[in-house]
Amino acid sequence: MSMFDQQNPYSYGYGNESMAAYAQESERTAFIRRTYAHLAAAVAMFIAIETLIFSVTPAATLNQITGLMFGGFGWLLILGGFMFISWIANAWAANPGSQGKQYAGLMLYVCAQAVLFVPLLWIAKQVDAQIIPAAGALTGIVFLGLTAMVFLTRADFSWLGRYLWLAGMVGLGLIVCAIVFNLNIFGLGVIGLFILLAAGYILYDTSNVLHHYNTNQHVAAALALFASVALLFWYILQFVLSMQSRD
Repeated sequence: MSMFDQQNPYSYGYGNESMAAYAQESERTAFIRRTYAHLAAAVAMFIAIETLIFSVTPAATLNQITGLMFGGFGWLLILGGFMFISWIANAWAANPGSQGKQYAGLMLYVCAQAVLFVPLLWIAKQVDAQIIPAAGALTGIVFLGLTAMVFLTRADFSWLGRYLWLAGMVGLGLIVCAIVFNLNIFGLGVIGLFILLAAGYILYDTSNVLHHYNTNQHVAAALALFASVALLFWYILQFVLSMQSRD
């Protein structure tokens, strides 16, 4: 789940009797392993797509793409299209009737995220090639720390859902206003708040893997986790980029 993905895929088409919280220990463990294996595969696919894009696309074309995507209302259209694709991808991934559709939803979402990241990654690469791996490593550390916290405490953070949804809508409103009125409101403090929002989504999604997803919903669970990791990486990358630009 991310600020652009507000569905509850674990409530779609399944009964409580197959929820991970009520499953046999071996079945629950297998579900968790499948979920994180699919998350790792999604991250690997994202990296492969980005590597391919930056390997075959000329610098002039990347500059042009970045200008179009980050230029005023172009970014607003991109976000609108991304939200629509996210809705389709989540619906497919949560479909209990077709495993093929579930995988198609996950792959569609990863591809959409890869396209969305192109301009930000290109800007970061132009400033300092070390920004991207540094932001990626920091994202991994934060994700592993939050994941360990949930697994060790077994806490249920599903109560965060409504507050994350509200905060996500406020954040989306800030983004839209910044684009429409050409406001420069995304300083380090605001970016830091978005990082905290992404961390909240990771807590929420990880606890749902333990307590609320059904044991045959590993694809939907992996998509939700990937969405939250991507959101965290997006804002950590912006934070590191802003810090580097200040030096």
